[in-house]
Amino acid sequence: MTQRIEDYALIGDLQTAALVGRDGSIDWLCLPRFDSAACFASLLGDENNGHWRLAPKDAHTCTRRRYVGDSLVLESLWETRTGTVKVLDFMPQRDEAPDVVRIVEGVSGTVEMAAVLRLRFDYGSAVPWVRRTDGHRVAIAGPDSIWLRSEPEVKTWGQQFSTCSSFTVGAGEKVAFVLTWHPSHRPRPPLIDPFEALEHTLEDWESWAAQCTYEGPYREAVMRSLITLKALTYAPTGGIVAAPTTSLPEDIGGVRNWDYRYCWLRDATLTLGALLSAGYLDEAAAWRDWLLRAVAGDPADLQIMYGLAGERRLPETELPWLRGYAGSAPVRTGNAAVRQLQLDVYGEVIDSLYLAREAGLAPQTHAWNLQLSLLGFLESTWRQPDEGLWEVRGPRRHFTHSKVMAWVAADRAVRTLEKDPSLRGDVSRWRAMRDEVHREVCEKAYDPERNTFTQSYGSRELDAATLLIPRVGFLPPDDPRVVGTVDAVRAELSHDGFILRYSTEGVPVDGLPGDEGTFLVCSFWMADALRMTGRTKEARELFERLLSLRNDVGLLAEEYDATAGRQLGNYPQAFSHIGLVGTALALAREEAAG
Repeated sequence: MTQRIEDYALIGDLQTAALVGRDGSIDWLCLPRFDSAACFASLLGDENNGHWRLAPKDAHTCTRRRYVGDSLVLESLWETRTGTVKVLDFMPQRDEAPDVVRIVEGVSGTVEMAAVLRLRFDYGSAVPWVRRTDGHRVAIAGPDSIWLRSEPEVKTWGQQFSTCSSFTVGAGEKVAFVLTWHPSHRPRPPLIDPFEALEHTLEDWESWAAQCTYEGPYREAVMRSLITLKALTYAPTGGIVAAPTTSLPEDIGGVRNWDYRYCWLRDATLTLGALLSAGYLDEAAAWRDWLLRAVAGDPADLQIMYGLAGERRLPETELPWLRGYAGSAPVRTGNAAVRQLQLDVYGEVIDSLYLAREAGLAPQTHAWNLQLSLLGFLESTWRQPDEGLWEVRGPRRHFTHSKVMAWVAADRAVRTLEKDPSLRGDVSRWRAMRDEVHREVCEKAYDPERNTFTQSYGSRELDAATLLIPRVGFLPPDDPRVVGTVDAVRAELSHDGFILRYSTEGVPVDGLPGDEGTFLVCSFWMADALRMTGRTKEARELFERLLSLRNDVGLLAEEYDATAGRQLGNYPQAFSHIGLVGTALALAREEAAG
């Protein structure tokens, strides 16, 4: 039976990540990077596409699980008829090669354990050649090589192109497995001590978590979301992936399946804001520096997303040998939306750099010149239609959010120049652009009959992104048009109190068949909008309902199916956790202010 998306927990080493199910199976892992081909891909197919299960014999799901303290070390407890064991799963921050460590520890009685390691490189399509050497099982196929060892050594055997083992653990006994990847043409990397690695990994995470400056309400949820965002960071460059997975469906059985293992500029403003608000200046600076490297060049070539190191080519392809999660095909790698025109990203980049400057991050000499270049290009293009924030694959439109973010770009330039007149730039020019954009949006994107801003010029459709109008400062929260927009979105895009991005009924704006769930970050935006428009009690109630959607280890996917009561989309999703942090901190500030 296919596990629910929320049945998985995350482990990672700040360069890649794995999903571990309640049944003790690692069903998704890409090595050596988030965007590398998977060696465990049963999440998007079946067990023949690769997985690694470690659990008591004949047991189906663990009794309970948790993260150890403020870490990404997963502890799964198994209570059986003969005894109790716990399994610790983690990936230590790597010195050279990526390692997955699984430690079985006897708690009481004796428990017979069983393990099946089924490696399938290249997204489940390549069966490796497996041999024994120096107490290891070594699997090789093309450029990939994986070494498996245990400590103390456990007998293994081959069966149906898998490596199997069976062993018994008594109270106080420990057995560790270490799986290590390296390029097949290179010698084996140095061995790690799994028990020392556990200590160091816990110390690393606890030390990082201790830097958090937030001590207000909902701290546990905020801290878990910050740890998740840290886990989605590609440490060598500072880039943050939207999610560590591809093709987890927004519509079970449908085609809304996309690859999210890349870095979206749309996340820049909220990511920086969340990290800065919690005191993580180093991470914010690394993200800012990644951003500057990625967007450097001709402003006309600005992309909505980039690879982990700023790569620009992310060709979209389909993997027909994978049936898709719960039959949701096609499975895609790469993302064709990389070539879309999304004018809002110019505003998001400029706003991100404005936030960094305001937070006191050390300035980069070329950052302001880059912003002027981007703004100059936006000045001549903001009147064009685009694909918008949601990357629609239908016709281009004059999306309201895109125009509002063009206003944000000009507004942040004006604010920067007013604060520091020594900087190069024509403040009157950007002020005039800001005023023109504002005037046009209020004339063409506002429906006076319904008292709401609409999704695009002249349309009747609504869009949850218009909830950001007061948040970015386009209009004050008490403006009747803002209050009307919040009420309209709440009335027309709500499903059981949670918020859809836009309607998919009739001929959807995105040009795709099927439905999708409520969008979690949009629901956090609604909580923010309710708070800003004076309805703090309702905002807090919605926020606490959203917190209840987290799984048992505090993780959120991209969407939520309110009818089926399950999470949807790629997982865990940075945007959802950014929304959680932002709303929690805003509610805390409101409470502190009385």
